[in-house]
Amino acid sequence: MQLSVEKALTKLSEVSPQPESGQVQAALTGVGILPAMTEVSASRTPTGLKADGVEAGVLSGTQCVMAKIRDGQVSVAVLPVLPSGKCFVGSAR
Repeated sequence: MQLSVEKALTKLSEVSPQPESGQVQAALTGVGILPAMTEVSASRTPTGLKADGVEAGVLSGTQCVMAKIRDGQVSVAVLPVLPSGKCFVGSAR
């Protein structure tokens, strides 16, 4: 799963170094990851400014594949699922 997430988001970052949340979701869905398994952060601040980066969490069993795209760079880490059963604290798309 980690490799699929990394490849999909690296490909996206090559054409869109600061992607919108919907683009991140579409990239993950495009490699067969179900939308119900993903959480994506907002790409805009509450005041309408573009966020510095977009984060995604993909639920994979008892782990979350966490990824961030910032300035065309993708970083990926695997973390345990939170007690809530989610990857993000708080709300996400």
